[in-house]
Amino acid sequence: MDGRSVRKPGPPVTSSQVAEVAGVSQSAVSRTFTPGASISPKTRAKVLAAARDLGYRPNAIARSLITSRSRIIGVVMAYLENQFYPTVLEVLGRQLRQLNYHMLLFTGFDAADSDSVFDQIMQYRVDGIILASTGLSSALAEECMAAGIPVVLFNRTTQRDVVSSVTTDNHAGGWRIADFLVAGGHRRFAYIAGVADSSTNRDRHGGFAAGLAAHGFGPPVVRVGNYTTRQAAIAARELMGLAEPPDAIFVANDHMAVAVIDTLRHEFGLRVPADISVVGYDNVEPAAWAGYAITTVSQPAEPMVAATLDLLMRQIDSGAIAPTHRVLPGDLIVRRSARLPPRGLIERDGATLYRPDHSLAVLTKDAAP
Repeated sequence: MDGRSVRKPGPPVTSSQVAEVAGVSQSAVSRTFTPGASISPKTRAKVLAAARDLGYRPNAIARSLITSRSRIIGVVMAYLENQFYPTVLEVLGRQLRQLNYHMLLFTGFDAADSDSVFDQIMQYRVDGIILASTGLSSALAEECMAAGIPVVLFNRTTQRDVVSSVTTDNHAGGWRIADFLVAGGHRRFAYIAGVADSSTNRDRHGGFAAGLAAHGFGPPVVRVGNYTTRQAAIAARELMGLAEPPDAIFVANDHMAVAVIDTLRHEFGLRVPADISVVGYDNVEPAAWAGYAITTVSQPAEPMVAATLDLLMRQIDSGAIAPTHRVLPGDLIVRRSARLPPRGLIERDGATLYRPDHSLAVLTKDAAP
């Protein structure tokens, strides 16, 4: 033994004990541990000293019973393989801390919908729910609305007006990719899809097909990658086995695009972009790596997370569930994985962007033919 005192396990220290030792009221102890509450520096120092000596920690569960707020947000993600979602989690955790909220993460289930984990989520008295890379059945969406728990879909949207959503303009992104590839002189187009029935995939595919049609081309050849590298590689092999393989491939996200580029280079000996162009979506960190340099549409994680939390906090604070859908713009960032068009390239903040000569208004879903 080194002579230091050892605190033996015992009953939890209460706020009233801290108040007695500090010589303050119990409400002063509560205000000390409530971010943003009014408390004088002198009183706060006395409370913190007493709490440290007694080994006191505020009980978040007990506080939630008093305030009816757990200050916990349930976050549901079907998978973390795509680098976009770990980035989103990092941003989300930081922005939640600034709001004095905590994140409870659920992951590792079928991406089709999150119904299988909802019984678990509802046991934790969460104040709100964010669903990323997954959907929600009508029955559970209505159950959450009836329970007064706001739900926001992140990077997904729904036609049902029972939950809010935040996405980038996937349709416009697909349209712009089509315009970019046509301007680059390509004539045979393919699309490697994500999860076929997800809203992001449908909108990216729809925008791409509409953009090609506007230039007089038929729909792209489609293979499904299901947002996985293994199936994306299989899709690339199938496309290269066609009698007339594509000279340009739009891949529904960068995660799959990496696997597609590796397959084209190392299994077929093709040069990207001299022999074939590849465009992705998301603008994750590996897209900028020199070995891939993927031309891609950006999904800005910081603004998307900020918009998601703004919607969620408005509904938590008001107690009213008012479904709202926010669509943020994304840029087509031009790197070296696709042939360059002779027009429409601009430089901004050290990045090359594709901004076609025609008005950006024609890129919106409503204005598309």
